[in-house]
Amino acid sequence: MSYLALKHLHVTCVVLSGLGFCLRGWWMLTESPWRQHRLTRVLPHIVDTLLLGSALTMAWLSGQYPFVNGWLTAKFFGLLAYILLGMMALKRGRTMAMRQRYFGLALLTYAYIVSVALTRNPLPGL
Repeated sequence: MSYLALKHLHVTCVVLSGLGFCLRGWWMLTESPWRQHRLTRVLPHIVDTLLLGSALTMAWLSGQYPFVNGWLTAKFFGLLAYILLGMMALKRGRTMAMRQRYFGLALLTYAYIVSVALTRNPLPGL
């Protein structure tokens, strides 16, 4: 698979992952029964596995790695924060108010990761 095809797969998965998270967050906020549907619990793992696999393959092919390139290191730590915040928002937050805060913070983190990817700068906007 070419680097360009991997990049297209990666960007598609980024969009699908973000939209899926927003939808699951909306269902969490509205306490919809759709959040318990089997496809809702399985599909995000498939998309995120493809997303991570394409990212690792692109890093290997391009010779750019986290802890070597600052912007990839920022994306790595942003991803860890996004996963933890998303987990707190969708599953582990004790109250609805806490889940709402975690959801908002996860969305801001997602936006940060995308902005770092687009600018290749760990401090986007500066």
